[in-house]
Amino acid sequence: MKTIALQLYRLAVVAVIAWLLRDLALRQRTHRDSPITVDEIKSLLPTAATLRPDTSARDGLFVLDRAEKEIGYVVRTQPYCRDIIGYCGVTDALVVLGADWKIIGITVHHSDDTKDHVRDVVTDRRFLKKWNGLTWDGAAQLNLKEAGIEGVSGATMTSMAIAESVKARLQLSAGEIAARPPLRLGWRDWGMFAVLATAAAMAFGPAEWRNRWRWPYRLVLIGYVGFVSGDLVAQGLLAGWARGGIPWSTAPGLVLLTAAALLVPWATRKPFYCHHVCPHGAAQEWISRVRPARWQIVLPASVGRGLGVLPWALLAFVLVIALMAAPFDLAGLEPFDAYLIRSAGIGTLVVAGVGLVASVFVPQAYCRFGCPTGALLNFVRGRGATDGFSARDATALGFVMLAALIHWQYLPLIHWVKGVP
Repeated sequence: MKTIALQLYRLAVVAVIAWLLRDLALRQRTHRDSPITVDEIKSLLPTAATLRPDTSARDGLFVLDRAEKEIGYVVRTQPYCRDIIGYCGVTDALVVLGADWKIIGITVHHSDDTKDHVRDVVTDRRFLKKWNGLTWDGAAQLNLKEAGIEGVSGATMTSMAIAESVKARLQLSAGEIAARPPLRLGWRDWGMFAVLATAAAMAFGPAEWRNRWRWPYRLVLIGYVGFVSGDLVAQGLLAGWARGGIPWSTAPGLVLLTAAALLVPWATRKPFYCHHVCPHGAAQEWISRVRPARWQIVLPASVGRGLGVLPWALLAFVLVIALMAAPFDLAGLEPFDAYLIRSAGIGTLVVAGVGLVASVFVPQAYCRFGCPTGALLNFVRGRGATDGFSARDATALGFVMLAALIHWQYLPLIHWVKGVP
């Protein structure tokens, strides 16, 4: 009973923090002072001077020039399309129409999705122009597949969520909420199902079979999961889902992976994701296999304990950033996006490089001393009959108290940060 109660406590800690993140994100979206500005529209309508609210069911803004003449119209996708989620959050896109009520451009007003993915969409020369020339009704009835609207390479889920939001928003009247898109299984989902099935065999199958295929399987993880799919559990992903919702229908493979990463170690005590799915862990294992044994460094126990605090410190940092909706790209804290080099930021590449070099001398250096996602998954993992309330459980309770404090005092904290009396 003690072990069961402890595991339920750990699951409850994660659930409560996720709920606090979600509830505060809803408050922030409701009360955030984030109006559409004329400057955002000028790139498409250079003579725009003012915006006037439209009281009709379209619920947008008329764009006026200096002579108060209507020269266009703009409508935003949020909050009406809040259930259409990209990789790890929703995007508020602006649909700008000209005086002839034909679309002249789409821009991104705000996004909770990964900054690198949003940047890839915004800088793509073709994607956001696919709607140009369409009327309101024409865009609302557009068949995305037949129109050749496909995801931007490296940012497929983010770009397709924007496309679906634009179509759904133009179909709505004021006050309506867009329905969650139907379940869609793509090649990445089927690939992830295959990876999870193989990982389950590697974790729970016969020892002889697992030992025979261990190293070839790790090469597959690095090649497919890392460089091809790129669907990995990370802090940016978890924080985005907690704040914006889970893309059950648009990324079922990634959702199943995340559920397995959390629940399998919680129920079975096996580090399922870290040992059998993560390509960065597999890369470090390969380095330990091929580097000369004399290069290995044995860290003093005190140094190991000190470095072991770092993943928890990073988790605390992630929690504060996610709660405060601070403009910081959480992908830069972890190395996972580095495998998709086209979408990787400098921070991600540095973390990946340093982690791999460190693993030449200290086995699994990043996993042990740098990975906040690994620390989270290790927290929920059971230890069996000898398990007891430990320092990590007390630290997790402190995280709950910190999240509750920021949730309760969010507006005073924002005023304090901004110097507002």
